Amino acid sequence: MHTILGYISVNNFDVRFGGKMKCFEIAEKMKEVTISDFKTCSFQYVVILTPAEWAQKRDLFDIGIDLDVETSSIYNTRAEVNYDSLTGEFYIPDRNDLSGTGFRFAYALDEKGIIFIDDNEDALTLVNDVARRRRLINPCLERFLYDFLELIIDKDQQLLEKYDHSLDDVEKIILNDGSDDILGKISSIRSDLRDLKTHYTQLLDLCQELEENENGFFKEENERYFHLVCQRIETLYDIDSSLVDFSIQIRDFYQTQMDVKQNNTIALLTIISTIFMPLTLIAGWYGMNFRYMPELNWPWAYPAVFLVSIAIVIGCIVLFKKKKWL
Repeated sequence: MHTILGYISVNNFDVRFGGKMKCFEIAEKMKEVTISDFKTCSFQYVVILTPAEWAQKRDLFDIGIDLDVETSSIYNTRAEVNYDSLTGEFYIPDRNDLSGTGFRFAYALDEKGIIFIDDNEDALTLVNDVARRRRLINPCLERFLYDFLELIIDKDQQLLEKYDHSLDDVEKIILNDGSDDILGKISSIRSDLRDLKTHYTQLLDLCQELEENENGFFKEENERYFHLVCQRIETLYDIDSSLVDFSIQIRDFYQTQMDVKQNNTIALLTIISTIFMPLTLIAGWYGMNFRYMPELNWPWAYPAVFLVSIAIVIGCIVLFKKKKWL
């Protein structure tokens, strides 16, 4: 009877890691391994398998908990501390389409390693990226989790800078009296930023749970890795929060500009109405056609009324200019 990682029996595990199931050894340079590699070696591991494979083989990992996984119903990142394991879920928004469907998978870990349960190969993509891009100075589960979490937020600083520039562009359009669906652009940016903010909040809760190390899975000297990730996520959270506030300010600024334009339009219409009000009075007065109106038979009546009307219009315009209403 051989023991794999101190817990997995080779005799009970009579097939190689086949299908979608993958296993990696946490070493200086992570590498994919097979079942035969566990006969003589003991090391911390990363395993990726499907929900169906997890249902069949979960007893082999001695996690000590029945974890039923339905990845399509995962919408949050969280961690749950159990007696002899830490389980939870990852929901990672797609940075190219934050409103679309993100990466989602479950996980279970203890001091021996971490198991990702995923039927879309999202977790496998991230683990492969860690294996390809990272060389672990201090090979351990804590260092892998640090690199894994760092990879999730790897380019978020640049992403938030793009949103910052986008908001600056929107502000310039408003200042230049642009009107091409400004509120739609602001709403879209703000929605993305709020999704990221929720994501960062959940990642912070996860990292704090790992740093708490309630089950004692992690070495005390390695808990600093989780603290470092927490600090970086907090920085991104603060930047994101400031951008959300900025987007609200721009929306309010745009609404103020629209109110000013509307008020100016109303003021202009009021002035025009005021200018033509005396003319309306004159037109109404002489439209009555009473028989004994002396002006009706006066040859200069029409030119006189015309000149009076022009004088009223010019006088009103001069007065309003002087009052700076025009």
